Amino acid sequence: MSHTQNSKSKLLGRIRRIKGQSVAIEASLEGNPECMALLQQIAALKGAVNGLMKEVLEEHIREHLGAEDITQQQRQQEIEDVLSILKTYLK
Repeated sequence: MSHTQNSKSKLLGRIRRIKGQSVAIEASLEGNPECMALLQQIAALKGAVNGLMKEVLEEHIREHLGAEDITQQQRQQEIEDVLSILKTYLK
């Protein structure tokens, strides 16, 4: 079973909170928001997305790179895949 399935409810909870934060920012922008309050909401949203990424990435590394039953070539491909995602994420 995939690690994302094992923690599905936890991940869905996170993404629902992220969705709520995004909706709150949108609603704030439709009004006349204070800059500092808006910046705080954006920072909270970014932190929530970072937390989701960290959790899924950590589980992926443990399950896929930590697997003892894969070849060195498969492990190297997993490393390249993770690095590619990280480069995209950190742009």
